[in-house]
Amino acid sequence: MPRSRINGNFIDKTFSIVANILLRIIPTTSGEKEAFTYYRDAMRLEIDPYDRSYILYNIGLIHTSNGEHTKALEYYFRALERNPFLPQAFNNMAVICHYGDSEIAEAWFDQATEYWKQAITLTPGNYIEAHNWLKITGRFE
Repeated sequence: MPRSRINGNFIDKTFSIVANILLRIIPTTSGEKEAFTYYRDAMRLEIDPYDRSYILYNIGLIHTSNGEHTKALEYYFRALERNPFLPQAFNNMAVICHYGDSEIAEAWFDQATEYWKQAITLTPGNYIEAHNWLKITGRFE
């Protein structure tokens, strides 16, 4: 078995163990636990990087909806590592950065700008509000 496959299996097994522990100790609703269990199982079964990218993206969506933006960003990054042509991940990362910490707002806006530019490049005509924000703020070139 190739070394990369062995490392991948180790990471997947470690993820499963940690996920099981977290499901037991974190106060979540039964629906949240069930959704997370399905995604965890899908990650264990799916080996295609493209398909895994969508699973990771969806886990990011769950964290976003729960207000866990740092975790969401991590999953969006992981999704993009496997599929760099996922404009919705760039868009969601930009939204998180756009509404980030007000004390460092300018740095967050700069990061949002980069993510939105990537999303717009991948899917011209989408993300009209983001495109308008980039123009209004002078960030679109």
